[in-house]
Amino acid sequence: MNKLVSGAAAAALSASVAHAGGIERSTQSVGILFEEGNYAELSYSTFNPNVSGVGVDATPPANTGTNFPSGNMSPSYTTVTLAYKQALSDKLDVALILDQPIGADINYPGGTSYIASGATAEIDAMALTALIRYKLPSNFSVIGGVRALRTDGVADLPYIPFGYTLSTTSETDFGYVVGVAWEKPEIAARVALTYNSSITHKFRASEQIGPIPFPTSTLTTEVPQSVNLEFQTGIAADTLLFGSIRWVDWTAFDISPAIYANPLLGLGALVEYDNDVITYNLGIGRRFSDQWSGALLFGYEKREGIPVGNLGPTDGFRSVGAAVTYTMGSTKITGGVRYVDIGSAVTRGINSNFRSNEGWGFGVRVGHAF
Repeated sequence: MNKLVSGAAAAALSASVAHAGGIERSTQSVGILFEEGNYAELSYSTFNPNVSGVGVDATPPANTGTNFPSGNMSPSYTTVTLAYKQALSDKLDVALILDQPIGADINYPGGTSYIASGATAEIDAMALTALIRYKLPSNFSVIGGVRALRTDGVADLPYIPFGYTLSTTSETDFGYVVGVAWEKPEIAARVALTYNSSITHKFRASEQIGPIPFPTSTLTTEVPQSVNLEFQTGIAADTLLFGSIRWVDWTAFDISPAIYANPLLGLGALVEYDNDVITYNLGIGRRFSDQWSGALLFGYEKREGIPVGNLGPTDGFRSVGAAVTYTMGSTKITGGVRYVDIGSAVTRGINSNFRSNEGWGFGVRVGHAF
């Protein structure tokens, strides 16, 4: 029973990153280490945001006092996760996780009077994480691992005078994971606390303003450190309370290409965040039968109420989601849906207002124990 309900809970939590802070697209959960025996899973999710605003300034003539709509600047995106866990002994478990922990897709519609019309930007990343868990006495265990992260990015910003483009090389760098966990299986209780180190990339960046290409330069960017607290406990027969608290050091994340961030241009950083982000999730799971279980999940990120970047015009969120799991033998199939009320924001510099935005996330997970 506990494992059946936990499956729906884990699937609901994995969808909780549907619109997390910064450019995050993965919870970096270590939950797979607690699956029984040997286990493999495939997850597919898609998120369909609608993020639009109005700006008081447009391309010349500017400052007309008219609000120009931006159109939806945040296209839908998908993520795929592959994970495998093996029990090497009754005390030692290992796991491999392939996912996309960060990412960004920005596409302001062209042909409008909005100042950022036609601006695009993209960050692609892929991570491979190897984890190990060693069980200690008194239901404690220690967790460790290494993460390889490959990242690249491009940007095309026609609203910069004469137009600006950026492209980077793809770089692979490494970080680590450490943590501790405690369990009480008879009541399905578990607490896992993990730390994910920062990963520093040194890209070769190619920049161009108008028709003029500049010499390539080094662009150093730190994918920030984070701390995860994941928990669950049985609260009644066939009923599980679960959740997570995740802190990410987004103030350490900065994209400042040499030409774009040159003080003579007065543009500052291309991407930066003024606050770290804490994401809260709390849910309840319930077993309906030997085959069916479900979960409800609520998520929250505080709205800071300060100007944000033009390539990320959102500020916090509230969300509600549901997941249903069907179990047949050693296989679990889970489907989930999540609605996200995206926080309103005012953009830095051009003072555009982004309000009444939302998004829908959908996901499917197939897991098999053997």
